Amino acid sequence: MEREAQFIGQSTAFLDAVERASRAAAVRRPVLVIGERGTGKELIAQRLHHLSPRWGEPLVTLNCAALPETLIEAELFGHEAGAFTGATRARAGRFEEADRGTLFLDELGNLSMGAQERLLRAIEYGEVVRIGSSRPLTVDVRIVAATNADLPRMAAAGRFRADLLDRLSFEVITLPPLRAREGDVAELADYYGRRMASELEWGRWPGFSAAAMAALEAHEWPGNVRELRNVVERAVYRWGDEGSAIGEVVFDPFASPWLMSPPVGERAVAAASMEVGEEEEPPASLRAAVEAHERALLLATLERLRWNQRKVAGALGLTYDQLRHCLKKHGLHQGRG
Repeated sequence: MEREAQFIGQSTAFLDAVERASRAAAVRRPVLVIGERGTGKELIAQRLHHLSPRWGEPLVTLNCAALPETLIEAELFGHEAGAFTGATRARAGRFEEADRGTLFLDELGNLSMGAQERLLRAIEYGEVVRIGSSRPLTVDVRIVAATNADLPRMAAAGRFRADLLDRLSFEVITLPPLRAREGDVAELADYYGRRMASELEWGRWPGFSAAAMAALEAHEWPGNVRELRNVVERAVYRWGDEGSAIGEVVFDPFASPWLMSPPVGERAVAAASMEVGEEEEPPASLRAAVEAHERALLLATLERLRWNQRKVAGALGLTYDQLRHCLKKHGLHQGRG
């Protein structure tokens, strides 16, 4: 398997999903892969193909969200010359290209109802008909589909065919988000950090400082492994010193003190919206304002991280002792605001 297709992690939730994919690989039936963005749905599809008896045949991918609705059917099933404006010659679809292999349909929830109907027929009967043709073509294709959409809810609302969902869900593999993969953040950070250091031709890998690693482990990772990879590689690249442990991690590359202020009109709207809410008494002094902001930031971080003080310290760039001092100062040390 290629370098990018490696599975890194040791958490039970992650290994269970990989094991389920390995077991399903040998079966011809369709598989649905469910997960948030960046959780590795395409890697699971590759595993399902490479461990299957079809490993020597094509693995063809179609991102259903990358094409306008009018072109998805032509991409899937192909078309004859003159079938529509711009179709100057006949073209095989992804089903024909994947014959005897695997067709991976990413972002499945974006398929139109018309494409869903034709997809169901192709799965049921093993036949596809090019647009502009009446002659069916027999294909032998294993379907692996992925989405982060709630397909059962879409089917209940009439936005996804229930019969197609039934046909595709022989096996459903749900990938855990990174925040649920206990212990995997440190392992992934080390892996991507070492790889970036090698790319930069560093002579050694210094690792992350304790504070930097605590910040990485405290982060929620809404973008999952893809986000972590970017954060880690950026931290190594910006640090630029192989002689000392990486001590700074930037989660938001857009954060800057030089961000442009909103236009005057937008500021006026924002001010007006604040006036609609509850009126707050202005702070008595700058010091009072700073302390009020500090307390609010502490409380918000404590609640977000469920009062795990070591994670909160890492997220705020504080030592554990510094955090304890702040909590005591603001009356938050007993776990209540």
